[in-house]
Amino acid sequence: MTRRKKLVFGMVGVVIIGAAAVLYSTIRPSGPAFIDPADQSLVMQGKAIYANNCAACHGESLQGQPNWRDRMPNGRLPAPPHDKTGHTWHHPDAMLLDMVKNGLVPGKTAPPGYVSDMPAYRTILSDQEIIAVLAYIKSNWPPKVLEAQKDVTLQRQN
Repeated sequence: MTRRKKLVFGMVGVVIIGAAAVLYSTIRPSGPAFIDPADQSLVMQGKAIYANNCAACHGESLQGQPNWRDRMPNGRLPAPPHDKTGHTWHHPDAMLLDMVKNGLVPGKTAPPGYVSDMPAYRTILSDQEIIAVLAYIKSNWPPKVLEAQKDVTLQRQN
């Protein structure tokens, strides 16, 4: 094999490996591996941020809006609870972070065609502030619910 062919094959190999790395990084969920609510300073920060940005819709006690499973006259669903009675704990942390940061995006974090009143907070809260809010929410879950959500989160990471 000539030097030129070796060089071409080497470059093709580098391109293939690079493309595979880019593809892997786009399909692998990004975000925190697991937001642990054991960090009390993070939880306290999150509690204050939640009170200022989330409680108006999701409730001061994480209870959500009344009849949150029933569509409103505009066809949208009320804000769900973030306590153990809701479905927040069914989602991995990376998805929760994405939902808060970007709102509910049809085909990504919501079913196709879904319309929601949930705003995107990407220009209001930093990723670290969103993580603090999620730590606060999770700090209110009973151990079994927290463990189930941790399993969902870590399964999505692997």
